[in-house]
Amino acid sequence: MTRSACLIFNPVAGQSDPDEDLNKIVNILEPEIELDVQCTTPEKDAAQLTKTAVERGIKTIIASGGDGTLSAAAGALVETGIPLGIIPRGTANAIASALGIHDTIKAACQTILDGKTKKIDMGRCNGKPMVLLAGIGFEAKTVEEADRELKNNFGMLAYVVSGLQNLSELESFEAKIETDENTVTITAGAVTVANAAPPTSILAQGPAGIVYDDGLLDLTVVTPKDQTNVIAASYELLQSAILGESAEHEDIKYIRTRYVKVTAKPAQKIVLDGEIIGETPIDVDCIPGGLTVFVPMEQD
Repeated sequence: MTRSACLIFNPVAGQSDPDEDLNKIVNILEPEIELDVQCTTPEKDAAQLTKTAVERGIKTIIASGGDGTLSAAAGALVETGIPLGIIPRGTANAIASALGIHDTIKAACQTILDGKTKKIDMGRCNGKPMVLLAGIGFEAKTVEEADRELKNNFGMLAYVVSGLQNLSELESFEAKIETDENTVTITAGAVTVANAAPPTSILAQGPAGIVYDDGLLDLTVVTPKDQTNVIAASYELLQSAILGESAEHEDIKYIRTRYVKVTAKPAQKIVLDGEIIGETPIDVDCIPGGLTVFVPMEQD
Protein backbone atom coordinates (compact mmCIF):
# COMPACT_ATOMS: atom_id res chain seq x y z
CA MET A 1 0.00 0.00 0.00
CA THR A 2 1.47 3.36 -1.05
CA ARG A 3 2.42 5.67 1.80
CA SER A 4 1.66 9.38 1.66
CA ALA A 5 3.48 12.40 3.05
CA CYS A 6 3.66 16.17 2.81
CA LEU A 7 7.04 17.43 1.57
CA ILE A 8 7.88 20.89 2.91
CA PHE A 9 10.54 22.20 0.50
CA ASN A 10 12.55 25.41 0.91
CA PRO A 11 13.61 26.53 -2.59
CA VAL A 12 16.13 29.11 -1.37
CA ALA A 13 18.11 26.82 0.96
CA GLY A 14 21.75 26.02 0.29
CA GLN A 15 23.71 26.67 -2.87
CA SER A 16 22.52 23.94 -5.24
CA ASP A 17 19.84 24.18 -7.93
CA PRO A 18 16.47 23.90 -6.13
CA ASP A 19 14.62 22.55 -9.18
CA GLU A 20 17.17 19.77 -9.61
CA ASP A 21 17.05 18.99 -5.89
CA LEU A 22 13.25 18.81 -5.84
CA ASN A 23 13.13 16.60 -8.93
CA LYS A 24 15.70 14.27 -7.41
CA ILE A 25 13.75 13.99 -4.15
CA VAL A 26 10.48 13.33 -5.95
CA ASN A 27 12.04 10.76 -8.28
CA ILE A 28 13.51 8.82 -5.35
CA LEU A 29 10.50 8.95 -3.03
CA GLU A 30 7.42 8.88 -5.26
CA PRO A 31 7.61 5.25 -6.34
CA GLU A 32 6.84 4.39 -2.70
CA ILE A 33 5.42 7.59 -1.18
CA GLU A 34 2.65 9.76 -2.59
CA LEU A 35 3.93 13.30 -2.06
CA ASP A 36 2.04 16.52 -1.48
CA VAL A 37 4.75 19.10 -2.25
CA GLN A 38 4.50 22.45 -0.47
CA CYS A 39 7.18 25.11 -1.03
CA THR A 40 7.99 27.71 1.58
CA THR A 41 7.57 31.38 0.70
CA PRO A 42 8.19 34.66 2.54
CA GLU A 43 4.50 34.55 3.48
CA LYS A 44 4.32 30.87 4.51
CA ASP A 45 7.20 29.32 6.41
CA ALA A 46 7.82 25.67 7.22
CA ALA A 47 5.99 25.90 10.56
CA GLN A 48 2.80 27.22 8.95
CA LEU A 49 2.89 24.68 6.13
CA THR A 50 3.47 21.85 8.60
CA LYS A 51 0.61 22.95 10.87
CA THR A 52 -1.73 23.14 7.86
CA ALA A 53 -0.68 19.66 6.73
CA VAL A 54 -1.31 18.25 10.22
CA GLU A 55 -4.74 19.89 10.29
CA ARG A 56 -5.51 18.17 6.97
CA GLY A 57 -4.74 14.81 8.55
CA ILE A 58 -1.32 14.17 6.99
CA LYS A 59 0.45 11.38 8.89
CA THR A 60 4.05 11.97 7.73
CA ILE A 61 5.96 15.22 7.21
CA ILE A 62 9.20 15.48 5.22
CA ALA A 63 11.18 18.72 5.43
CA SER A 64 13.96 19.71 3.04
CA GLY A 65 16.05 22.82 3.55
CA GLY A 66 18.49 24.35 5.99
CA ASP A 67 18.45 24.09 9.76
CA GLY A 68 15.92 26.92 10.06
CA THR A 69 13.44 25.06 7.86
CA LEU A 70 13.96 21.76 9.67
CA SER A 71 13.67 23.35 13.11
CA ALA A 72 10.44 25.15 12.16
CA ALA A 73 8.85 21.96 10.85
CA ALA A 74 9.97 20.03 13.91
CA GLY A 75 8.50 22.65 16.21
CA ALA A 76 5.09 22.23 14.61
CA LEU A 77 5.22 18.46 15.24
CA VAL A 78 6.13 18.49 18.94
CA GLU A 79 4.11 15.92 20.90
CA THR A 80 1.96 15.02 17.85
CA GLY A 81 3.65 11.64 17.28
CA ILE A 82 3.76 12.43 13.55
CA PRO A 83 7.18 11.38 12.19
CA LEU A 84 9.48 13.90 10.53
CA GLY A 85 11.71 12.99 7.60
CA ILE A 86 14.79 15.18 7.21
CA ILE A 87 16.48 15.97 3.88
CA PRO A 88 19.21 18.54 4.67
CA ARG A 89 20.14 21.09 2.00
CA GLY A 90 21.56 24.00 4.02
CA THR A 91 24.98 25.44 4.78
CA ALA A 92 25.64 23.85 8.16
CA ASN A 93 23.17 20.92 8.22
CA ALA A 94 23.80 20.78 11.96
CA ILE A 95 20.48 19.09 12.79
CA ALA A 96 21.16 16.18 10.45
CA SER A 97 24.71 15.87 11.77
CA ALA A 98 23.58 15.89 15.41
CA LEU A 99 20.96 13.20 14.76
CA GLY A 100 23.24 10.99 12.64
CA ILE A 101 21.23 11.55 9.44
CA HIS A 102 23.16 11.43 6.16
CA ASP A 103 23.62 14.78 4.42
CA THR A 104 23.14 13.68 0.80
CA ILE A 105 19.72 13.72 -0.82
CA LYS A 106 19.92 10.09 -1.90
CA ALA A 107 20.94 8.77 1.54
CA ALA A 108 18.49 10.99 3.41
CA CYS A 109 15.64 9.83 1.17
CA GLN A 110 16.63 6.20 1.74
CA THR A 111 16.41 6.76 5.50
CA ILE A 112 12.81 7.88 5.02
CA LEU A 113 12.00 4.97 2.72
CA ASP A 114 13.41 2.49 5.25
CA GLY A 115 10.82 3.76 7.71
CA LYS A 116 12.75 3.44 10.97
CA THR A 117 11.73 6.10 13.52
CA LYS A 118 13.03 7.23 16.89
CA LYS A 119 11.67 9.51 19.61
CA ILE A 120 14.05 12.31 20.60
CA ASP A 121 13.82 15.15 23.08
CA MET A 122 12.88 18.68 22.08
CA GLY A 123 13.72 21.91 23.83
CA ARG A 124 11.54 24.96 24.28
CA CYS A 125 13.42 28.28 24.44
CA ASN A 126 11.42 31.41 25.25
CA GLY A 127 8.38 29.61 23.86
CA LYS A 128 10.13 28.67 20.60
CA PRO A 129 11.03 25.10 19.53
CA MET A 130 14.66 24.07 19.99
CA VAL A 131 16.00 21.00 18.22
CA LEU A 132 19.67 21.78 18.78
CA LEU A 133 20.81 24.56 21.08
CA ALA A 134 20.61 28.11 22.31
CA GLY A 135 23.87 30.06 22.51
CA ILE A 136 24.55 33.26 24.42
CA GLY A 137 27.56 35.51 23.98
CA PHE A 138 30.44 34.38 21.78
CA GLU A 139 28.48 31.81 19.77
CA ALA A 140 25.65 34.25 19.01
CA LYS A 141 28.14 36.83 17.76
CA THR A 142 29.89 34.20 15.63
CA VAL A 143 26.64 33.13 13.95
CA GLU A 144 25.51 36.71 13.44
CA GLU A 145 28.72 37.69 11.67
CA ALA A 146 29.00 34.56 9.50
CA ASP A 147 27.35 36.51 6.68
CA ARG A 148 26.02 35.20 3.40
CA GLU A 149 29.26 35.94 1.52
CA LEU A 150 31.26 33.91 4.03
CA LYS A 151 28.75 31.06 3.83
CA ASN A 152 28.83 31.06 0.02
CA ASN A 153 32.64 30.99 -0.02
CA PHE A 154 33.33 28.63 2.87
CA GLY A 155 30.10 26.75 3.65
CA MET A 156 30.21 25.27 7.17
CA LEU A 157 33.71 26.70 7.65
CA ALA A 158 32.13 30.18 7.60
CA TYR A 159 31.30 29.76 11.28
CA VAL A 160 34.88 28.77 12.07
CA VAL A 161 36.23 31.77 10.14
CA SER A 162 33.82 34.09 11.92
CA GLY A 163 34.73 32.57 15.28
CA LEU A 164 38.45 33.12 14.72
CA GLN A 165 37.79 36.71 13.71
CA ASN A 166 35.82 37.31 16.91
CA LEU A 167 38.37 35.78 19.31
CA SER A 168 40.21 39.10 19.52
CA GLU A 169 36.97 40.83 20.56
CA LEU A 170 35.78 38.33 23.16
CA GLU A 171 33.77 40.10 25.86
CA SER A 172 32.76 38.60 29.18
CA PHE A 173 29.44 39.18 30.91
CA GLU A 174 27.76 38.32 34.19
CA ALA A 175 25.49 35.30 33.82
CA LYS A 176 22.89 34.32 36.41
CA ILE A 177 22.02 30.66 35.86
CA GLU A 178 18.93 29.20 37.52
CA THR A 179 17.98 25.52 37.43
CA ASP A 180 15.47 23.43 39.35
CA GLU A 181 18.16 22.66 41.91
CA ASN A 182 20.47 25.68 42.12
CA THR A 183 21.18 29.31 41.23
CA VAL A 184 24.68 30.61 40.50
CA THR A 185 26.15 33.86 39.16
CA ILE A 186 29.33 33.59 37.11
CA THR A 187 31.45 35.64 34.71
CA ALA A 188 31.19 34.03 31.27
CA GLY A 189 32.25 34.48 27.68
CA ALA A 190 29.72 31.97 26.34
CA VAL A 191 26.78 30.01 27.68
CA THR A 192 25.31 27.19 25.60
CA VAL A 193 22.16 25.20 26.37
CA ALA A 194 21.97 22.11 24.16
CA ASN A 195 19.33 19.50 23.47
CA ALA A 196 21.43 18.02 20.65
CA ALA A 197 24.60 19.25 19.00
CA PRO A 198 26.97 18.16 16.23
CA PRO A 199 30.72 18.03 17.03
CA THR A 200 31.17 21.30 15.11
CA SER A 201 29.15 23.14 17.81
CA ILE A 202 32.30 23.31 19.90
CA LEU A 203 30.93 25.56 22.66
CA ALA A 204 28.27 22.96 23.50
CA GLN A 205 30.72 20.14 24.11
CA GLY A 206 31.40 20.33 27.85
CA PRO A 207 29.70 17.05 28.84
CA ALA A 208 30.91 13.70 27.53
CA GLY A 209 28.64 13.62 24.50
CA ILE A 210 25.35 15.44 24.02
CA VAL A 211 22.55 12.91 24.54
CA TYR A 212 19.36 13.88 22.72
CA ASP A 213 17.02 11.32 24.26
CA ASP A 214 17.83 11.43 27.99
CA GLY A 215 15.19 13.97 29.02
CA LEU A 216 17.85 16.52 29.99
CA LEU A 217 19.50 19.66 28.62
CA ASP A 218 23.30 19.99 28.52
CA LEU A 219 24.56 23.34 29.77
CA THR A 220 28.16 24.41 29.02
CA VAL A 221 29.66 27.65 30.37
CA VAL A 222 33.02 28.97 29.16
CA THR A 223 34.64 31.41 31.61
CA PRO A 224 37.90 32.53 29.98
CA LYS A 225 40.11 35.12 31.63
CA ASP A 226 41.83 36.14 28.37
CA GLN A 227 42.30 35.17 24.71
CA THR A 228 44.91 32.51 25.51
CA ASN A 229 42.50 30.82 27.90
CA VAL A 230 39.60 30.89 25.44
CA ILE A 231 41.76 29.23 22.79
CA ALA A 232 42.81 26.56 25.29
CA ALA A 233 39.21 26.06 26.42
CA SER A 234 38.00 25.84 22.82
CA TYR A 235 40.64 23.21 22.06
CA GLU A 236 39.54 21.23 25.12
CA LEU A 237 35.92 21.38 23.95
CA LEU A 238 36.94 20.23 20.47
CA GLN A 239 38.74 17.25 22.01
CA SER A 240 35.61 16.51 24.03
CA ALA A 241 33.56 16.46 20.83
CA ILE A 242 36.02 14.18 19.03
CA LEU A 243 36.76 11.75 21.86
CA GLY A 244 33.39 11.74 23.61
CA GLU A 245 35.00 12.59 26.95
CA SER A 246 34.07 15.34 29.40
CA ALA A 247 36.11 18.51 29.01
CA GLU A 248 38.60 19.00 31.85
CA HIS A 249 39.57 22.67 32.00
CA GLU A 250 39.33 25.25 34.75
CA ASP A 251 37.44 27.62 32.44
CA ILE A 252 34.73 25.12 31.44
CA LYS A 253 31.70 24.37 33.60
CA TYR A 254 28.84 22.06 32.65
CA ILE A 255 25.70 20.52 34.10
CA ARG A 256 22.72 18.49 32.95
CA THR A 257 19.29 19.78 33.90
CA ARG A 258 15.64 19.58 32.88
CA TYR A 259 15.14 23.37 33.04
CA VAL A 260 17.37 26.45 33.01
CA LYS A 261 16.95 30.22 33.00
CA VAL A 262 19.87 32.46 32.05
CA THR A 263 19.99 36.21 32.69
CA ALA A 264 22.95 38.29 31.49
CA LYS A 265 24.41 41.69 32.38
CA PRO A 266 24.78 43.40 30.03
CA ALA A 267 22.07 41.72 27.93
CA GLN A 268 23.42 39.29 25.33
CA LYS A 269 22.13 38.21 21.94
CA ILE A 270 20.68 34.70 21.64
CA VAL A 271 21.18 32.30 18.74
CA LEU A 272 18.59 29.51 18.59
CA ASP A 273 19.18 26.66 16.15
CA GLY A 274 21.35 28.93 14.01
CA GLU A 275 19.08 32.01 14.05
CA ILE A 276 19.39 35.20 16.14
CA ILE A 277 16.09 35.54 18.06
CA GLY A 278 16.69 38.49 20.38
CA GLU A 279 18.41 39.11 23.69
CA THR A 280 18.58 37.50 27.13
CA PRO A 281 17.06 36.38 29.40
CA ILE A 282 16.19 32.88 28.17
CA ASP A 283 14.00 30.18 29.67
CA VAL A 284 14.68 26.69 28.32
CA ASP A 285 12.96 23.45 29.25
CA CYS A 286 13.21 19.92 27.87
CA ILE A 287 10.27 18.01 26.35
CA PRO A 288 11.30 14.34 26.72
CA GLY A 289 10.53 12.27 23.62
CA GLY A 290 8.73 15.25 22.12
CA LEU A 291 9.66 14.61 18.48
CA THR A 292 9.57 11.50 16.28
CA VAL A 293 12.12 11.43 13.43
CA PHE A 294 13.19 8.99 10.74
CA VAL A 295 16.72 7.73 11.45
CA PRO A 296 19.17 5.49 9.56
CA MET A 297 18.71 1.74 10.03
CA GLU A 298 22.21 1.42 11.53
CA GLN A 299 21.23 3.49 14.57
CA ASP A 300 20.37 1.52 17.71
